[in-house]
Formats: sequence, structure tokens, C-alpha cells
Amino acid sequence: MRGLLLDASRCVGSGACLAACAEQNGLPEPCGTELTARQFTVLRKVVGRKGEVYYRRLCMHCLDPACASACPVGALKKTPEGPVVYDASICMGCRYCIQACPFDVPRYDWNSLTPRLGKCTFCAQRLSSGGLTACAEVCPTGASTCGEREALLKEARARLAAEPGRYLPRIYGEHEVGGTSVLYLSPVPFRVLGLPENLPLEPLPQFTGRALSQIPPLVGAAGLALAGLWWLTGRKQEVARSENRKPADRGSR
Repeated sequence: MRGLLLDASRCVGSGACLAACAEQNGLPEPCGTELTARQFTVLRKVVGRKGEVYYRRLCMHCLDPACASACPVGALKKTPEGPVVYDASICMGCRYCIQACPFDVPRYDWNSLTPRLGKCTFCAQRLSSGGLTACAEVCPTGASTCGEREALLKEARARLAAEPGRYLPRIYGEHEVGGTSVLYLSPVPFRVLGLPENLPLEPLPQFTGRALSQIPPLVGAAGLALAGLWWLTGRKQEVARSENRKPADRGSR
């Protein structure tokens, strides 16, 4: 299974990754720092005791994605190569996936006459043919590295061991919600990068799955699906409250 290692200590904010993503997916020129249905990855900057730190946000491509579990028609699925892919042709627009995502990633194109979901594709076609993600291919500093997930974890551990003072001693995404295909190394607290720090380690689909399994075939029993999403939404709100209670640390620990 492929993965993507994002090293915030190596990013210089060139924006090459954003341009490559837009070109690869036929999207408009990148603009702003918020994910949209037409901008699959964004580049942000924080300033603190470590100086300027640039970082990217995009779909985390969970190993066991809650969004896919929450979708009653199977419009989202995890592929063996690693990407969580979206099939707009069968999407019914319920947007349960948006509520289910613990990272607040999927965006809905409200302004389109034919609205659809928008998120990072993880360059699924490129990976299936043995290539790299477009963002990793053009990164000038190695801040975005694409490869086998296990190899990336080994590389991340090697960087932590070689320069312990450069990073927080943790690989974000190794265990969160069962693990993600996108991994982070950072010199500043992960909450500063907008990543929730108090997520459970177990996969989230077990909660949505219990509810969706009760939906009879061909019956639009949306209320039953919401039972599983209730737990996910509550958990997201709990994490948000916890993060808000912490000091606004904009530097290292």
C-alpha cells in the first residue's frame, strides 16, 4: 500500500505541489488556504519560536475510512494501492461522508448545477501504474515523499532518530483512527497544523457500520444511518472542544 510522508520541517512554501495537483486534476489555479471542492490541497504557514513553518492539508486517505463506511451507496472506497476514491456517478448527495470524516476534509460543490464531492484523489491512476503522486514528483525539498507506507514509516523513524531536536517525537497518522496513508512529521505541535490530537486509535467505521447495516436494501432509511454518524459528529465536537481548551501554542513544545 502506498503512502505520502509530509515533513513540515522541510517545506519551503514553494507552492509547486499545489500547481501540480491542479494540473493533474484539471482544477482552477490554486487560491487561498481553505480546502474546497475545486482545491484538493492547500498550503498554510504558521510563525512561532521555530520561525516560519509551512505545511499542507489534504485528504488523509485513512486505512479504514469512515467516509466510505458512512456512504450508503458505496461512492467512496479504499483501493489496495492506498487512495480513497470517489465515484460521482453513483453519489446521491447525502453528504454523510462530510459528517463522518474526523479530519474535516471532504467539500461539497454547492455552487454547481451538478454538485459533487471534492477531495484529494491521491493521484490514484498514477499510483496504479507505478508512478508517484504529482505533488511528490515536483517537490523541490523532499517535504512530500511518496512510496510504500511501511517504507515511509521506516524513513520517518530514521529522521526522528537522526535529528531528534528537529521534530516532535511522533509520526502523525501512524495510528490515528486505525492509521492513515498520509503521514506527518512536524517541528511544532500537530494541533498547530490543524490536525486533531485526541482521536481514537481504533478505526471509526465500526460505529457507522453498525447503523448502516440496519438499512434494508433499496429503502431510504436515512435516519438509521444518522445513528452511526451521531457518534462520529459528537467525537469531532469533543476533540474540537479539547483542542480549544489548550493554549494557542504557535511554536514548539
